Amino acid sequence: MALPGAAALLVMAGCAQLPAFTAAQAPAPENVIASFVIPPDALGARDAQLAGVLAKAGALAARQKQPATIVVTALGQDLPYLNQAIWKGVPAQRSAAVHLENLTAGASQPYSVTIKTAQSQ
Repeated sequence: MALPGAAALLVMAGCAQLPAFTAAQAPAPENVIASFVIPPDALGARDAQLAGVLAKAGALAARQKQPATIVVTALGQDLPYLNQAIWKGVPAQRSAAVHLENLTAGASQPYSVTIKTAQSQ
């Protein structure tokens, strides 16, 4: 009779409720506005068209109603150039609404830029 009691205890212990996430604990879902890959040859040549596209990405992020995050993935040595080109497109009065996040690219990972905002719930 001890065996069925032990089995019942294990079953009941396995049914313990997990703590529920509250709205404050759950991360806000993200809304990707735009994402693109940077061609390596354009970056190596410091192409004027690339600089223009990066500035437009900054301007697009600044125009969002909600604060925006621009995620730049590249080698560490290229991040200052990319960041500077992006910030050229962000008007000074909107700079507080734009956050720039830098990620270091791996050996086989392409350079990229992603603009996202937090979705309202």
